[in-house]
Amino acid sequence: MRDFYASVPAPLDQAHGLRRLFAASRQHVVPLAANPHVAFSGVVIDELTAAFVARGRRVLVVDAADGAPAPREISLLDLGAGIEDLSPQIGYLAARGLPLRHVDTRGSAAAFVDALAQAAPKADVVLLHANAGDLARMFMQRPARPILIGADHPESIKHAYAACKLLAQRCSLMTFDLVLAAPGASRRVRAIASSLGSCADAFLGALLHDWAVVDPASDARSRPDGALERLVAAQLALDEVPPGTAFAAPVRAVCTPN
Repeated sequence: MRDFYASVPAPLDQAHGLRRLFAASRQHVVPLAANPHVAFSGVVIDELTAAFVARGRRVLVVDAADGAPAPREISLLDLGAGIEDLSPQIGYLAARGLPLRHVDTRGSAAAFVDALAQAAPKADVVLLHANAGDLARMFMQRPARPILIGADHPESIKHAYAACKLLAQRCSLMTFDLVLAAPGASRRVRAIASSLGSCADAFLGALLHDWAVVDPASDARSRPDGALERLVAAQLALDEVPPGTAFAAPVRAVCTPN
């Protein structure tokens, strides 16, 4: 892994430096919607993590999906003690079932996200892999751009759309990213992303902001795909502008990788 500071660029100007300083004081929590119809979700998690690390971020991967490993017993008492250090830049927490332990009387599990921040204060990014229902409980009042996982077959895309619909309707989260685990030579991926984006727009009023492909057969040591790098950069840019600052209106079209 690269040194933590190696790929952090110098600020472009004073305003950019102030925005970056403001952003650095907050963890960026990325909801990653689990998809049981994607055989290589682990590869997607690894590639996303590597892309964040390549941009100089320390990452805590929290796996709370139904298929995740059971949490260590110590995690039930102390989340921080349950975190495994995979490298100086990457921590991992097996968290199946843990979000439900933090649900309050209003059905919110936002306290779990707060507990993660306390358990791993040095993590710049928390990549939170969980089922859409659990994510909805955690992000009721928290702005985010969820990342959907899909593959190049229909059942995975149906599930990804269902996750998009649930998060849009229950949390009013209206922009999404998509990462497809598919062969790099697949001719179907562009049509799949376009179809999912069109359905999200037409039926939910939601926007597919960026999409990228992760090839499970690719060399894990290779540089992250350019489209994935842009997706991750745009995720991080969500924190660069202080709250209350208006963003330019997004283009209502599916962003396509080169």
